[in-house]
Amino acid sequence: MPAGLCLLIATMLWGSSFVALKFAIDLYDPHVVIFFRMLTTLILCLALFRYTKRFTYQQGDLKYLLAMSLAEPCLYFLFEGHAIEYTSASQAGVIVACLPLIVALLAYFLLKERLSKSIVSGFTLCIGGSIALTLLSPSSEQAPNPLLGNTLEFLAMICAAFYTISVKRLATRYSPLALIGVQGLSGSVFFACFLPFSDFPDFSVLNQDAVLSILYLGSIVTLGAYGLYNYAISRVSVLTAAAYSNLVPVFTLLFSAVLLAERLNLWQWAAIALVFAGVAISQRHKEVHLLEDTPADSELTATQP
Repeated sequence: MPAGLCLLIATMLWGSSFVALKFAIDLYDPHVVIFFRMLTTLILCLALFRYTKRFTYQQGDLKYLLAMSLAEPCLYFLFEGHAIEYTSASQAGVIVACLPLIVALLAYFLLKERLSKSIVSGFTLCIGGSIALTLLSPSSEQAPNPLLGNTLEFLAMICAAFYTISVKRLATRYSPLALIGVQGLSGSVFFACFLPFSDFPDFSVLNQDAVLSILYLGSIVTLGAYGLYNYAISRVSVLTAAAYSNLVPVFTLLFSAVLLAERLNLWQWAAIALVFAGVAISQRHKEVHLLEDTPADSELTATQP
């Protein structure tokens, strides 16, 4: 499957995940929701053991595996799970637009990728738009505390950026399904530690739609989206892969409007436009990079860390 198509489907699934997660967390404790989501993923990976067992550890990869697991699913879902408690699915989706710019900064410091004025200007506009979205968003039933929720979602994006950098190293050495199995195991163990302090639902009167949302998150989203993303990132640069996350807010707003009947006011739309303006400006970095550099060094190859 072409890498671009994989990334397109992955971003669509991630866009829908905000709606499913919002619905489940409105009814159940975030730690319980994320634990059963990761447990679902782990069970599916065990069911596909004949494929996930193809994991041969290669020396020097431990730090990347730990960084990947700690960044996502552990800290990422911890921040995002609580973010969805306090902000709307549509606002959380817009914060995702900052991810490519955060990845660009990490690529500069960790992978020595050159940054242009375009990427810096775009980053400034994107962060400014996210702050404006937070401050201009009124409290509502869907977003009781948007300031806290959007801040937590931004921290989740930092974790996602570290995940992208780590997977770039690992995706060429391990199969996508094997990496998802590692995530399912680490996520299940991590969130199991929170269960003694969480409010468990009454299993005799479970909400069917919430249960289906958790199963959807643990199977279709985690297994499907992450599998496609891990596959694609082994064939394209980290900045190319991260750029596709700009589509996540579009899908999130669409799914939120259709399924949650969420509406944004004029000022919120203006802040969203500012975010997308920053993202658009940042894309000029890619064009200049390709024009100024030779084909060999215009982007990271799949074999580079």
